[in-house]
Amino acid sequence: MKNLLSFSIAIILSACLLCSCAEKQENTKTDSTKVSVVTTIFPYYDFVRSIASDSADIKLLLSPGCEPHSYDPSPSDIVAIENCDIFIYNGGESDEWVETVLSSVQNKDMKIIRMMDCVDLLHEQSADHNHDHDSEHAHEHEQREEYDEHIWTSVKNAKRLTKSVCTQLCAVDSKNENKYKENCNTYLSELDKLDSRFKDIVKSKKQDTVVFGDRFPFLYFVNDYALNYECAFPGCSSETEPSISTVTHMIDFVREHDIPVVFYLEFSNGKVAQLIAEDTNAKMLRFSSCHNVTKEEFESGVTYISLMEQNAQALEEALS
Repeated sequence: MKNLLSFSIAIILSACLLCSCAEKQENTKTDSTKVSVVTTIFPYYDFVRSIASDSADIKLLLSPGCEPHSYDPSPSDIVAIENCDIFIYNGGESDEWVETVLSSVQNKDMKIIRMMDCVDLLHEQSADHNHDHDSEHAHEHEQREEYDEHIWTSVKNAKRLTKSVCTQLCAVDSKNENKYKENCNTYLSELDKLDSRFKDIVKSKKQDTVVFGDRFPFLYFVNDYALNYECAFPGCSSETEPSISTVTHMIDFVREHDIPVVFYLEFSNGKVAQLIAEDTNAKMLRFSSCHNVTKEEFESGVTYISLMEQNAQALEEALS
């Protein structure tokens, strides 16, 4: 599959780069007075628009409503990358296609930010959270030593990533440097308030474990606030049906510890969480990874901070 993807991207690039050369002669950017930024996923799109405001043309490659882990770049996406001033992507297994694209990009002036290079990484199973009933699957993860790619779920990491974005914007567009720095400081203050909100919730907790009847892309988040967790699948698992022993373990855990809330993710069918909730009388609540948003949420102006504030409300109920 990787070879097929690389071959497909190479074919697309051969055709698209010829077109992009002609396009650049006529119009390199939507607005030549603005810096052009392309981001792969929603959190980074939101960080950029919070700092740049109306001083940048920002393109989000992952369309609102799309499942993030199944994204493949379209020809127009590749052209947008070729023509931009700053390209921001996450890195990791989900972004393997990026390296193929970047190896063929002819825009040598483009600045690139690989966000996983900007923070300290955690192994997906670093919390030694492997249940006996999934020991074979867990051992496979340990052998591959996979890093959790969902670095933005940590508010502390979000601050580091925001600073990295600001630094690059200032380097590329120095005439707006003061504006970028001012907006960045304002945004960092909002992230500080969000972090304090989570700390206050955890400080008042009656429970110390969150339960996800779903994938678990929150290793950085729980690490920040010293929370324990139970989940049906690891962060980027392609599995959709947990083993019977996994579901049984989670039901028993929720009952034994009187867990009031079972979480599910955005874009999830919630079936596993629903099964656990129905068998334990726990409440089902959504906890957003912010990886992507629905079309309706995007059009209504939802932000990383507003989604995390919703998470704070859900966490407060879960730890009560």
